[in-house]
Amino acid sequence: MHDRGQPADIVTYSSLLDALFNIKQHDKALILFKEMKESGIDPDIYTYNILIDGLCKSGRIKKAEEIFQDLSIKGYRPNVRTYTIMINGLCKEGLLHEALALMTKMEDSGCLPDAVTYETIICALFENGENDKAEKLLCEMISRGLLQG
Repeated sequence: MHDRGQPADIVTYSSLLDALFNIKQHDKALILFKEMKESGIDPDIYTYNILIDGLCKSGRIKKAEEIFQDLSIKGYRPNVRTYTIMINGLCKEGLLHEALALMTKMEDSGCLPDAVTYETIICALFENGENDKAEKLLCEMISRGLLQG
């Protein structure tokens, strides 16, 4: 695109980032993200969601956590998708207490968990034998009207 005189925009960069993570080219994705910022294109929350999700899925949970924590410093407000991606990454790494703490922080910041957020943590709790906590969250999910019969 650049050779044809067509500058890449945020949508192009986000799509390329997603594609690179999908084909397990994690380092190239991080390089592309850096290039995007250096070229003067500011990432949006959608781009950050792709980045955090790709890092979580590639087992780079610490890097994902760093980027997640930097969002508010950079003036971004994580949305329900951002929180759910991070919570899912923590659950996949067996960091259930951190995932539950992040869900509490999510609500404290005014972002309410959705059905996907609840299901992510509930499944992880059941898988790890923490049935009482899972049942408590399931009841909370039902009381909030997030479980359809």
